[in-house]
Amino acid sequence: MASAAERAKLIRLAVFDVDGVLTDGSLYMNEAGEEIKAFNTLDGHGLKMLMNSGVELAIITGRTSRSVEMRAKNLGIKHLYQGSEHKLETLTKLLAALKLDASAAMFMGDDVVDLAAMRHCSLAVCVPAAPAMVKKYSHLITQAEGGRGAVREACEFIMQAQGTLDQQMEKYLA
Repeated sequence: MASAAERAKLIRLAVFDVDGVLTDGSLYMNEAGEEIKAFNTLDGHGLKMLMNSGVELAIITGRTSRSVEMRAKNLGIKHLYQGSEHKLETLTKLLAALKLDASAAMFMGDDVVDLAAMRHCSLAVCVPAAPAMVKKYSHLITQAEGGRGAVREACEFIMQAQGTLDQQMEKYLA
């Protein structure tokens, strides 16, 4: 059985859920009924570095929120799928469009609604607050919680495995 690091070497597409992964899972609503989400800047920079290292990024989420659309645009994430009731179906279509096999994909989730997509990918990642069933099928459980650096940790894990992390960090050390 391949280790998480061996699986990470092959990743060309990293897919992320939103609530509980890119955020802490809290849902804030203003008086107009609009959702407000808090995103972590460290996670955002990790996503940018991973993209700059040659890995394609995508977001697949069951909810629909203007703030997620704005965050994806801000980060340069081209593949955004909101309101996805069947994440595996969405993922399968994305893989076909990108001409990638599931062995080149990672899915990071936090709940049972993510399991089918996670199990389809070569690398399944979850956060510490995920239910036991999700942890059971994950190859990597981050130390950091969702919305608190978990995504950055996953991004750096992939870059470390692929030997691109030092190159991404060089510009900050000069």
